[in-house]
Amino acid sequence: MVTTIPVTYKHGFTGFAVPDIDAAGTFYREVLGLDIGDGGMGTLRLTLPGGADVFVYPKEDHTPAVFTILNLEVDDIDQTVDVLAERGVEFLRYDGFEQDARGIASGGGGPRIAWFTDPAGNILSVLQN
Repeated sequence: MVTTIPVTYKHGFTGFAVPDIDAAGTFYREVLGLDIGDGGMGTLRLTLPGGADVFVYPKEDHTPAVFTILNLEVDDIDQTVDVLAERGVEFLRYDGFEQDARGIASGGGGPRIAWFTDPAGNILSVLQN
């Protein structure tokens, strides 16, 4: 029998692992320009545009996910990709996607998107709807 007592959630957040918390902090703060805070006990708290929290924690035997863990929507993907490339970001290329010289995929009716990795190999994207 299922209870009818409601569940009330106070807050929600997501998280991911990195092997080097200092390298992650530098990347997310200095390269991506995100708001980084101390998450306590050797962790980081990213505050995303719009206010969502992301918990970043160290894990020595970290294995990067094979999917995009974080998408950052931008107003101008061309400018964003150029700026990130100047800061050392290398954009990924995937078979089956038409990507321009900078790695921006367009087509298929979805957003314009470009994928890259953080220092831990986690896949991220910038996209323009």
